Amino acid sequence: MSGVKLLVLSCCAPCSCAVIKKLADDGVDSTVLFYNPNIYPSAEYEKRRDEQRRVCEAFGLKFAELPYEPEVWDKAVQGLENEPERGKRCSECFYMRLKKAQQYALEHKFDALTSVLGVSRYKDLAQVNEAARRAWQESVKPYWPANWRKGGLEELRRALVKELGLYAQTYCGCKYSLAASLAKKKENK
Repeated sequence: MSGVKLLVLSCCAPCSCAVIKKLADDGVDSTVLFYNPNIYPSAEYEKRRDEQRRVCEAFGLKFAELPYEPEVWDKAVQGLENEPERGKRCSECFYMRLKKAQQYALEHKFDALTSVLGVSRYKDLAQVNEAARRAWQESVKPYWPANWRKGGLEELRRALVKELGLYAQTYCGCKYSLAASLAKKKENK
């Protein structure tokens, strides 16, 4: 990846910290893009954004943020409210965020785009890559479908979460995953 200007779409600091460290250690010219209109409520969005910025600063990577547009996300997933995690709602969520990241990459002259949207064990990497493929078909920017769980990065991620004392959220981010998480906690009582 030497000589490549890379844009990294990130969902949160715990999912991205090992990737950010690796890219910084490898000297890759990278910018982390925070575009997460799915996160609910706005206070949760701000916590996750601030943690993401803190990790970027800790490892010397650039940080960029697009506007928080929950109404745009609501429209993108309209009719999919009752879908389970990893269902059609997630596919549309990934697609709309990756599409926006593709546009940003084009406007800011990045050579390639990748994401950490599939890092969490709660997400399906193949589903993320399929959404990226759909977005990529409509763009001239290449998408790098890296598996950021391999090569010791999962172990590094867990160690960095502890070392940096990162805020670890208890749900994916959207209001539907929050409701499912709260319902599950209630069941387990």
